[in-house]
Amino acid sequence: VAVRMDRHARNAMALASCVERLAGVRAVIYPGLPSHPQADVVARILDSGGAMLSIDLKGGRAAGKAFFDALTYPERTASLGSVHTMVVHPPTSSHRSLDREALAAAGITEGLLRVSVGLEDEADLIDDFGRALEAAREA
Repeated sequence: VAVRMDRHARNAMALASCVERLAGVRAVIYPGLPSHPQADVVARILDSGGAMLSIDLKGGRAAGKAFFDALTYPERTASLGSVHTMVVHPPTSSHRSLDREALAAAGITEGLLRVSVGLEDEADLIDDFGRALEAAREA
């Protein structure tokens, strides 16, 4: 388990660090990033930021859907947590019944994506997410 979790966390950190700098991204929420509001707490009590991250895209629902549809490596699912990277776009899946106001009240932006980072090759994931962000910017 330790080897697997090390790989999950390493991939998640690499992906979060890269995606955070790309155009079209409003925010990346990942405990391992220095930009995380509680990075000091994470550094004190955890060995890593884990395997889960969220990406908030500029461009709202259309950008989120375009990003989601453009991915090739991650599985599209409503559930998270596997050796494979999985991505969920809550506004069009788990929370699709909510209108804009209800989404906002729940703290869910229309461009929010939840990512459970798997064990794939780090460079492949970064390339795939970069291509998906290009699609999101064009949406």
